[in-house]
Amino acid sequence: MKFAGLTFLKLQRSAFALPLAILVAGLMLAISESAYYGADSQLSTLVEMNKAKMKLIEVVGRVTDAEAGQRGYLLTGRPEYLEPYRFASVDTLEGLETLRVLYAKLKHKESEALREKIANSAQTKLSELKEELRLYDEGKVDAAQELLMTDIGRNHMEAIRSNAEALLAHENQLIAAATGNVFDTLLLNRVGVAAMTAVSLLVVTMFLRQGRQLDRQRELQQELLQAERERLEREVLRRTAELTELAQHLQTAREDERARLARDLHDELGALLTAAKLDVARVRPKLQQALPEVLPRITHLVETLNAGIALKRRIIEDLRPSTLDQLGLVPALEILCRDVAKQMNLSVVVELAPVSLAASGQLSVFRLVQESLTNVAKYAQASEVRVLLKEEADGGVLVRVSDNGRGFDASQVGRAKHGLLGMRFRVEAEQGELSVSSSPGQGTTVEARLPSHLSQGEAEPDLPPGQAPAAPHTASA
Repeated sequence: MKFAGLTFLKLQRSAFALPLAILVAGLMLAISESAYYGADSQLSTLVEMNKAKMKLIEVVGRVTDAEAGQRGYLLTGRPEYLEPYRFASVDTLEGLETLRVLYAKLKHKESEALREKIANSAQTKLSELKEELRLYDEGKVDAAQELLMTDIGRNHMEAIRSNAEALLAHENQLIAAATGNVFDTLLLNRVGVAAMTAVSLLVVTMFLRQGRQLDRQRELQQELLQAERERLEREVLRRTAELTELAQHLQTAREDERARLARDLHDELGALLTAAKLDVARVRPKLQQALPEVLPRITHLVETLNAGIALKRRIIEDLRPSTLDQLGLVPALEILCRDVAKQMNLSVVVELAPVSLAASGQLSVFRLVQESLTNVAKYAQASEVRVLLKEEADGGVLVRVSDNGRGFDASQVGRAKHGLLGMRFRVEAEQGELSVSSSPGQGTTVEARLPSHLSQGEAEPDLPPGQAPAAPHTASA
């Protein structure tokens, strides 16, 4: 069984399986067709042989009828006995002719020889009967009776019967052989049909099994592809989480470094500039009395120190907005928008309301607005900017910066747009969503939604001491 199973599998997987099946099917079809034509030929022969048998029996009977009619006429002299004689004689001659044609078709030499003997004997017998009637009709009754009493007629009838029996026996043998051939042909056809059926079932089984194997292989491939897809999705999610965490860490580290630099500038550089300004203030009265000609230089030095202090404050605000830590998000945004409007000669319309965000969220919103305003100033060529900050009904925080500038094709934003990528990482680090919508000539809208920390069960956002939550504030800078 195991060997048969292995052979079946090898045959099924072989490239010659289908051609072999087609060859076997063609062979079986050829055998079936050959059996059909053989059986048809044998049956046709049997039909002709049965016709010949029936006609032979009929001829023997007609000869007997002719003899009986002739004997009745000779014994009684009644003419009504002649009619059966004449009818039987004509039928006998016609039957002999029919036998000649039939056996000419059958082409059996022995049968043809016996038929010829029967035909000769029958014709001789009819000639004898005719001769007896002629003598009787001519009034030679004694001669007719003498001819009748001889053994010539009996010998002819015996020859007809014996040859007919021999011919019938021979025909029966031929019919039996032909019938056996027909049964053999039918058996061969049956075997061929059974083999064809078995081959068909085998081929169908092979293809059904191969189809099931293909289905199983396809399902296995689908499972493998699904597993690989899930693995890649997990890997992408893990890498995305790592990149998001790294981006958040880098943003936090940069903000911490900015805060440290701002403190150092405020503490150390501020102390140096302040000390220098105080020293100039101390020596100025003395120099005014002793060297009045250097007073313009002293005045220019004081102005330079004041400009340095202002530059120091501006750098500190750019590094870390002190207004955000001291006053809160809304005032810090108002100051930022006012400064940008003053520097860039823009109309900045603000609609700001206190929101529930932690310190990191407030810094992300401030940086988003700051970066958006910087992009407007650099690229947008806008005349008006609108800044919106509010809490939504579902507890989230919405911040939106929109301008009426020249816009751009948002689908063509490439990797060089690091500012937008930085905004996106900042917002996603706070579990929020960022969307940028723009089209050429239609302006640009940067919109971010961040989850409110109060909606997550946290306390009120950090506000400067003594500051209470205010109503939404709308202003135009």
